[in-house]
Amino acid sequence: MDKIRRQLLITVLILLGIGLVMVYSASAVYADQKLGQSAYFLKHHILHCLAGLIGMVGAMSIPRYRLKQLGRPALLAAVFMLILVLIPGIGRQISGARRWFRLAGVSFQPVEFAKIALIIYLADVISRKQTRVNKLFYCFLPTVLVIGLVMGLVVLQPDLGTAMLIGMVGLLLLCVAGVPLKYLGFLILSSLPIVYVLIFKVEYRRRRIMAFLNPWADRKATGFQLVQSLLALGSGGLFGLGLGQSRQKLFYLPEAHTDFIFSIIGEELGLIGTGGVIVLFGIFIWLGMRLALKSEDLFGHLVCVGLVSMVALEAVINIGVSCGGLPTKGLPLPFISYGSSSLFFHLVGVGLLFNVSRSSE
Repeated sequence: MDKIRRQLLITVLILLGIGLVMVYSASAVYADQKLGQSAYFLKHHILHCLAGLIGMVGAMSIPRYRLKQLGRPALLAAVFMLILVLIPGIGRQISGARRWFRLAGVSFQPVEFAKIALIIYLADVISRKQTRVNKLFYCFLPTVLVIGLVMGLVVLQPDLGTAMLIGMVGLLLLCVAGVPLKYLGFLILSSLPIVYVLIFKVEYRRRRIMAFLNPWADRKATGFQLVQSLLALGSGGLFGLGLGQSRQKLFYLPEAHTDFIFSIIGEELGLIGTGGVIVLFGIFIWLGMRLALKSEDLFGHLVCVGLVSMVALEAVINIGVSCGGLPTKGLPLPFISYGSSSLFFHLVGVGLLFNVSRSSE
């Protein structure tokens, strides 16, 4: 187990290193022109990394029994913050979305904390009810209602993509725990009309789907971001234009150092660079699932599966969006994209992985 944890830590540190280099490369010109400091985002990203590593060590040191006890109060705190962020004057609104708190000059997204809290809560509840996990009203329905509550609060921000991510992770944990597939199938089918209404009856989401299907039809408006991302990836070729030589980051590709940093990696480092990043995430998932399989109790197993699947899904969605394979969604690339709360809680999640796997020994 020590060997697997060591390999996982090395993988995460390599991804962090790539993130430091690419955040500076993607943001230096923008930061110099807009803020007068080319290293502005790099300096903040280094601080975010250090805070995340401290959080990772802190998560590793939580006693196992205490971690299980934290599930319910952590989820209650997360729900309270998700409600609080929706209140005008408390939650910070950017581009029509109210998803952030601003504390001491640092932005904090409560949904990042909520994802971790929900995984720990579900792992605790399901592990305590594992002998009757197939009972509809005893385990399945109460658990689904809790997942639905968190998803509903996230949709109100609005952030449908993250809400669907939370739902997928929750359903995966129920499936791993042994909930009958007929329950899960019925839940998925019954939720499809709601998803349809939320996507196609909301104008900006419908436009986003249309832009995804044919970004070139409106390449100067709704399809602009995706077109620029595809141009960045396409111009990189096999070996890329060279580190720091991206043209799309020069005020063409919005969110170049956050949501679309994968496109800048492709432009500067080519298929070799993007392929290497994908391989690293593959290694992370493989090692994380090995830790999950070696967990001797259901709680540790579910925590590992939940945390690894969360990172895996976010990476798949981010890369899929950058490549035009999925509709545009503002999810960061784990461990690489610029961002305070997402990076911090991803590293806290790694610390929890180490925690439950060490406790299993």
